[in-house]
Amino acid sequence: MDTAELTKLIKSRRSIRLFQDKPVPEGLLMQAIETATWAPNGANAQNWRFFIILDKKVINSISDVIQAGMKTILSWPEMANAGPAGSRPGNPQPGNSLGTAPALIVVAAVRSLNPIVDAMVKRATTDLKAKEMLEGFRAAASGVQSTSAAVATLMLVLLQMGLESLWMAGPLHVKADIEKILKIPAGMDVVTLVPVGYPAENPTKDLKPVSEVCEVNK
Repeated sequence: MDTAELTKLIKSRRSIRLFQDKPVPEGLLMQAIETATWAPNGANAQNWRFFIILDKKVINSISDVIQAGMKTILSWPEMANAGPAGSRPGNPQPGNSLGTAPALIVVAAVRSLNPIVDAMVKRATTDLKAKEMLEGFRAAASGVQSTSAAVATLMLVLLQMGLESLWMAGPLHVKADIEKILKIPAGMDVVTLVPVGYPAENPTKDLKPVSEVCEVNK
């Protein structure tokens, strides 16, 4: 695959929320995940873990807790002026996107010990610089960065296979409920949900010009 073909693949990716009622072969999902594990990751820790969900009852259970959590949030007086579902234009209420998905990949990160972070935590209460460093680290923890690199790779591989997917980070407001349903082992944190299937829609995609999102410092 040359650069032009890769660029075409990347630009053809869409966030799909409606899927065909067609099963996804487990073998394809395993192949895509195996490729995704070649993504860059901090200190080669390979702290990602993937959970393939093909049982529709389990997928529906996760969808239900996501929607219940959002219903709770929307009942708060603070959300009175948040608009429909408190979401950005074009994004449906979280949870609905799982309704038609024949497969779901849940990506989790294994927690790891980091003596540097431990030292920051201990000093943060009395050392403003240490507090600043800790906030910077937590803004984009290496474990989340690593799993995100794997998910981006995963979605492109799925696309090459003729499958489409959706990156769902919003449902983490019910992270504990999802982890309970899936019996996620202690010491792991769910990072994102990726519904997968054959697309039943072809949404358009509007992007900001690169001049708005890129700055060159010469």
